[in-house]
Amino acid sequence: MSLSRARARRSSCRSTGGRATLLTAVAIAGVMTLTSCTGSDGGKTTSTGGNYVTGATGITTAAKGERDEAPKLDGETVDGKTLDTTTLKGKVVVLNIWGSWCPPCRAEAPAFAKVSKELADAGKDVAFVGINTRDLSTQNAASFEETFGITYPSLYDPAGKLILRFPKGTLNPNAIPSTIILDREGKIAARTLAPLGEEQLRSMIDPILAEQ
Repeated sequence: MSLSRARARRSSCRSTGGRATLLTAVAIAGVMTLTSCTGSDGGKTTSTGGNYVTGATGITTAAKGERDEAPKLDGETVDGKTLDTTTLKGKVVVLNIWGSWCPPCRAEAPAFAKVSKELADAGKDVAFVGINTRDLSTQNAASFEETFGITYPSLYDPAGKLILRFPKGTLNPNAIPSTIILDREGKIAARTLAPLGEEQLRSMIDPILAEQ
């Protein structure tokens, strides 16, 4: 083999190796994006609506006098009925954003089913409302609810239009799953952008329920 041909071959190998490395990196990034359901919201956040404090559990709260009004969330539910969250004022409202395709949503579903049932049986003024998103049909969402014993209604929001009604700078649900607690006046009192267990869910609800 001539010297020039040898050099050309080594150059080709380096180029091919570089392309392979680049393609591998892109593929890994793509997989990470596709498998990620949650976002992060660490630290203390400040907005024009007041000071929001995030605790060690990742739950962000707003003081009673510094809460933002929640948007009107209305439309068709997974089971074909209609719902308007503004009619729930006077109750503490637990909003859970979920998708049947999301593993963390599946992980937290038993806690939501249990806590919602126990609070209802105890006669507490708490209403649970789901917002199902990115499911291409209500069939998958309905199957999810049946599997995990979810008995409260979920608005069907495949394109995420309802989620976008939350103004930027508020405690908006910018991850899946997200959970938001509305106080009795329909204002955003607490939010988390991570899946919840039973104890964490109750720790979000109980302080708002105890408010006078």
